[in-house]
Amino acid sequence: MKVELTLPKVSQTVIITRPEGRTPKPKGESIRELSRHGSTMAIFLGVGMIEKVVSDLIEGGYRRDTPVAVVYKASWEDEKIVKGTLEDIVPKVKEANIKRSALIIVGDDPRDYEYSKLYDKNFETGYRKRKE
Repeated sequence: MKVELTLPKVSQTVIITRPEGRTPKPKGESIRELSRHGSTMAIFLGVGMIEKVVSDLIEGGYRRDTPVAVVYKASWEDEKIVKGTLEDIVPKVKEANIKRSALIIVGDDPRDYEYSKLYDKNFETGYRKRKE
């Protein structure tokens, strides 16, 4: 997707999880509970139950207009990326006929925010001197 997943004043955390299905999850690790953090979230094994995942994300605290992308076969030759919001992603995923082998990424859109200083050539770190 070529975007940063952690951004200043947006989210400095990425939660990697999966929805509960036939395999139970520990208490407090449901999609709904993890959504309360408002962090960027990467959800594996959830596209087959996209309606429930979206419902849990919204009930947990994400806004309906929160950006979401479904990445089918990430980095494969036949990769497909479907973008939308929590409000409209379900029909888009169904229209694209994505039923498995996809990752759901949810979180605020970095284009609306400032980028991390770590990649700014004028920001000095222990590994890079500031360029004048």
